[in-house]
Amino acid sequence: MNRRNLRADQTCLNCGHRVEEQYCPNCGQENTEAKQPFHYLFSNFFENFTSYESQFWKTIYNLLFSPGTLTKEYSQGKRKQYVPPVKLYIFVSFLTFFMLSFLGVSVNETSNDLTQDEVGSKIDSVNNSEFLLRKALETPGLTHQDSLAIQSLFAKKDNLETLDDEMKMLRLEGDLTDVSFGDAQTITAYDSIMDSHSSLSRKLFRPFAKKFFEFKEKKIPLKDIAQGFVVVFMQTLPKALFVFLPIFALILWIFHNKKKWWYFDHGVFTLHYFSFLLIVVAFLVSLKLLTPLLERYAIFNFIDSLFFLVAVIYSGVYFFIAHHRFYGTSNFKSILIGFTVFTLNVLVFSFMLVFLIGISLLLINQ
Repeated sequence: MNRRNLRADQTCLNCGHRVEEQYCPNCGQENTEAKQPFHYLFSNFFENFTSYESQFWKTIYNLLFSPGTLTKEYSQGKRKQYVPPVKLYIFVSFLTFFMLSFLGVSVNETSNDLTQDEVGSKIDSVNNSEFLLRKALETPGLTHQDSLAIQSLFAKKDNLETLDDEMKMLRLEGDLTDVSFGDAQTITAYDSIMDSHSSLSRKLFRPFAKKFFEFKEKKIPLKDIAQGFVVVFMQTLPKALFVFLPIFALILWIFHNKKKWWYFDHGVFTLHYFSFLLIVVAFLVSLKLLTPLLERYAIFNFIDSLFFLVAVIYSGVYFFIAHHRFYGTSNFKSILIGFTVFTLNVLVFSFMLVFLIGISLLLINQ
């Protein structure tokens, strides 16, 4: 905040103490006017984070380019010059998921080389040939080889129709009318199959079958189902990550000296590592948001792919460097413990992610 916006009255509005400088020596509040323009609500928040004098840039620099240093200094008590771990995580998490909200569901892209029009023209061509083939069947003296040729052409038509259906699914066109779930077309048929061939998997998937047939009965477009899933997933993912934080720290606690390292220390390490991961995700999302504008340039696609590869590799290597630097174990022991902890956390998070996907599917409202 600029000094010319300070109050002439040197009495602190918060505690009544005399303010000689910009901030109250008793409570730390800045001696500014109580009434401010509306934009102050937002500009003050971001100014506290991003001003050169603040802790923000030093925190971000150490977090990104000096793995483990930030956590080590914070645990040693050097905290005034850095953003507190929880505050950092909340801010980065908000920024990342805010950016992710701009990534919509693309329903016009497909990896198939054939376009919808091309498939349609091929099917029309086969339909026209069908009339000629039927006329050919009426020709006297039809040989066995001729019959095989006709059957081959009919098979070609069926393959094209199947291809058309698959492409519609990839393009999120249509609905679930012609799609089955577990060899069943209705929930009644699914329950009937489950009664006659009872299995744990069918019981576990029964809620998903019910949701599937609800969409099918209402003829909900695939596009709407996909968009609903993304909305629910993005709303639930921040909560899941927050729940996973203490689990990550717990696994670290299990594999390290209980007398030397408190659970608090593992919590700080976890918050810093997850903040780093979220910043990486935010960076990759920013590139993805630029794709519609720059994808026609080959150099951008190359840079995008290169950054993605570097980000994935660095995110993994970062953990081992930060782990070794913070916990101070020998190289071999650090790699062994780090690999064990990293693997366990990947497995646990993968399980949570599958669970989250399942919950997101069940919570879709259409």
